[in-house]
Amino acid sequence: KGAPVIAGAFVTSIDMNSGAPTFGTPEASHVTYGVGQLVRRLGIPYRSAGGFTGSKVPDAQAAYESANSLNMGLLSGVNFMLHACGWLEGGLVSSFEKFVMDADQLGILHHLAAGIDVSENGQAMDAIREVGPGGHYLGCAHTQANFKQAFWRTNLLDYKPYETWEEEGARDTVQLARERVARMLADYQKPAIDPAIEEALLEYVAKKKASMPDAFM
Repeated sequence: KGAPVIAGAFVTSIDMNSGAPTFGTPEASHVTYGVGQLVRRLGIPYRSAGGFTGSKVPDAQAAYESANSLNMGLLSGVNFMLHACGWLEGGLVSSFEKFVMDADQLGILHHLAAGIDVSENGQAMDAIREVGPGGHYLGCAHTQANFKQAFWRTNLLDYKPYETWEEEGARDTVQLARERVARMLADYQKPAIDPAIEEALLEYVAKKKASMPDAFM
């Protein structure tokens, strides 16, 4: 009966002083939330949102705007988010450091979206009975069994005491992200591919590039 319909909302605002597009603004969120309600009523998939920002570097503006945009996507019920990581300058630039920062934020949102664990283990009634009034839970059996996986753990952000943070070089988030990018690239293992297929792909890319002028030269 044909391909499924997918609703999409890709919204930006325009700075009326400069004419430049802006991202991560509340106006864009209003539209995305509204389309999300229409999508739920129609019962179709929703493609929208992302780590949007108009910032030129992975600074506080980029973090604020991207966090707002990613939360917007989660709360709007977006099913497919194409521009989730690495976005800078309204999508004109992709940043390695911003990519790993956004990916870490997505880990937070995944954990948030999972909701509260109300299973028998999650309620920990056995622990409450074991500890009793006036005690603490640090050494009880439930804590020992769950502490390693009970909480979301960042791959990037720094939660150490100030003294430890200072001793380790007083690195900000961008520096931590830069170091994580370097580790990821150094540890990367190229997936196996048939040599003939790889040769054909490289030949195709070279032929395609040679057939047209470089738009950025």
